[in-house]
Amino acid sequence: MTATVDPARSAEPGAMTHRQILEAMTGLLAALFTALLSSTIVAVALPTIIGELHGTQRQYTWVITAALLATTVSTPIWGKLADLFDKKLLVQISIVIFVAGSVAAGLAPNVPFLLAMRVVQGLGMGGLTALVQAIMGSIIAPRERGRYAGYMGSVMAVSTVSGPLLGGLLVDTALGWRSTFFVCVPLAVVALIVIQRTLRVPDIRRQPRIDYLGAILLAAATSLPMLWVTFAGADYAWWSWQTAALLGATAVLVVLTVVWELRAPEPLVPLRLLAHRTAILAIVASVAVGIALFGGTTFLGQYFQFARGYSPTHAGLLTIPLMAFMLLSSTVIGQIVSRTGRWKVFLVSGAAVLVAGLVLLGTIDHATPLWLLGIAMSLMGLGVGAMMQNLVLAVQNTVDIRDIGATSASVAFFRSLGGALGVAVLGAMLADRVETLIVQGLAALGIDGGQAGGLGDLDLSKLPGPVLQVVRAAYGDATGLIFLIAAGAAVVSLLATIFIREVPLRMTVTLRTESPKS
Repeated sequence: MTATVDPARSAEPGAMTHRQILEAMTGLLAALFTALLSSTIVAVALPTIIGELHGTQRQYTWVITAALLATTVSTPIWGKLADLFDKKLLVQISIVIFVAGSVAAGLAPNVPFLLAMRVVQGLGMGGLTALVQAIMGSIIAPRERGRYAGYMGSVMAVSTVSGPLLGGLLVDTALGWRSTFFVCVPLAVVALIVIQRTLRVPDIRRQPRIDYLGAILLAAATSLPMLWVTFAGADYAWWSWQTAALLGATAVLVVLTVVWELRAPEPLVPLRLLAHRTAILAIVASVAVGIALFGGTTFLGQYFQFARGYSPTHAGLLTIPLMAFMLLSSTVIGQIVSRTGRWKVFLVSGAAVLVAGLVLLGTIDHATPLWLLGIAMSLMGLGVGAMMQNLVLAVQNTVDIRDIGATSASVAFFRSLGGALGVAVLGAMLADRVETLIVQGLAALGIDGGQAGGLGDLDLSKLPGPVLQVVRAAYGDATGLIFLIAAGAAVVSLLATIFIREVPLRMTVTLRTESPKS
């Protein structure tokens, strides 16, 4: 059946029809689904993985953070490369990198090796995150992009829904946790083939000038605070000379990065383009979305397994409200945005709902009714789904196609940065709070609180009954605090969306003056 195209929306020379765009996006969305599915599968399997590899709570956090940090650092690099080289080839390379990291992670003999391979996975995910959005921006006008962003949001939500379920089933069967890394490889191969056959991206490349120094400065400035929150409170005091040194070095690197990116001929992060009011506020809001998205999926799975004693499969089932409502929100709102051109109302309402969901999650403990948890997760899913793709859309609407890669990647960079820092900070705070509550619980049992240090291993199966109950209660009672802190970040996101100025979505891919009728 021939696709019907609105002439007003396809007036730009060379514009693709709806059918052509869907064909081109099939492989992209399959690749994105592969990467996101792998992440959510691993999230629900982590308690088992860390238990069998005899890891600690801080290592548990770093299995997530390592991939997020690599994704964060590499996203703007991939985005800039997308403006300089063949986007199709780049996205295929990113898939190959991700698959290589996944296979190696599945063979990990210990936690340090697993962390290293998670970094490789993160590099591939950074490419997919940046390139899928950049390619969409290259072939779809902003006014039409809402409907396709809805498809992308649906893929993200479906992968997030199915990941915990599939991961739980794999972990609970004879296949074991290692299969959670292998299961996505066949789909990735299919995505490579589909991309090769269907994707056609406009060639708008220019003379390559790669910002090597900017990449080094950005990586260093992003990594140091992650190292600080990981080791502070355990290897040294929160207020110590090590803290002062790391934070001072971070501040210096941030200043150097900003100065260099403003002067670089081809900056990784186009600060001049991001100086637009909409871009700045969207970036602020994206940080909070990253904290909610990655922090929520990371710690809710742990809560259900450690605090409530559910199996990985049941933990995956219990997170369905979060993922299902994220799917519903992103799909429906994407369609409405394309039809009406209105997007700010969904950002503001989404941020408000996100705050409500996180505040409600901030009240949970080890005995919270499951129906209340379901309501809180549903609100959180609605908020994230309404905001995530529309924030990218709002920024893409302000730039031309020649800068779409770096600009889209910059928004994704700050969202991933928020997620990485959020998981690291919240994970460190959770570890400290859990340790304190375990010491108090053991003291109530007449056990020397100094023995809590031996409970750093997350293999709970070897703990005696009374001690196990103390540990479960500690995890349950400590989890609410981190969601309450995340709610504070969501309030900042709400304020940012309120002050965003709504600019009508243009009908063209390139940035040019619209006709009076448009």
